[in-house]
Amino acid sequence: MRVLIVEDYEPIRTGVAEGLREAGFAVDVAADGTTGQWYALNNPYDVIVLDLMLPGVDGLTILKRVRARRCPANVLILTAKDLPDDRVRGLELGADDYLVKPFVFGELVARVRALVRRKYEAKDPVIRVADLEIDTNSRSVRRGRRAVNVSPREYALLEFLGMRAGQLVTRTAVWEHVYEFHSDAESNVVDVFVARLRRKLEVDGMPRLIHTRWGQGYILAAEEECQERSAPDCWFIPPPRRPWSCSRRGWR
Repeated sequence: MRVLIVEDYEPIRTGVAEGLREAGFAVDVAADGTTGQWYALNNPYDVIVLDLMLPGVDGLTILKRVRARRCPANVLILTAKDLPDDRVRGLELGADDYLVKPFVFGELVARVRALVRRKYEAKDPVIRVADLEIDTNSRSVRRGRRAVNVSPREYALLEFLGMRAGQLVTRTAVWEHVYEFHSDAESNVVDVFVARLRRKLEVDGMPRLIHTRWGQGYILAAEEECQERSAPDCWFIPPPRRPWSCSRRGWR
């Protein structure tokens, strides 16, 4: 899942970014409000961690503009402003959560994960698809009684598919939610990781769970629930090189 951190204090910005990456998130960072606003309005983030007192554009202005343009990211305000009136104003302007500095990093990670689940309407931290279990807290995967050893990147892809289980997920969507803005990933990286996941999930002839829909994308679902016939990864549509923009009518 993809997170934006807008924070001008370098030690906090660097520490939070490194910690969230270790927790499995793709993370973009901005050191001022002007840059942070551009990132927020031009990329489809799952969560934005937003300071309020920023050079350039202040955090509340960014929040108001994000909500005015109906961008779907959940926003966590992370600030030293701890008065009740500050909390009330931030939440009433559209923030989804509010955390005061100094903070415990484990709590921040838990809140970010909760906001990701809220965005995808997944209340249970364990995603279940047929006999597959994806534990978003421990970042572990099981199929039936067998633990599945996956790399951090494989897990990130599987978790994103799991959050949208039963739905068509395009390569573009994967590219935008699993990789960072300056990622140097190769254009066929999605195909490579889907193939690796299939090999790990389909041992001993187990039924396929990641289904390919020709020319469109992937669906994570039980075989009997997938209406379209799955196909090998022999096609490719490259991801767009320009960032998506957030208009007044929503993402386009």
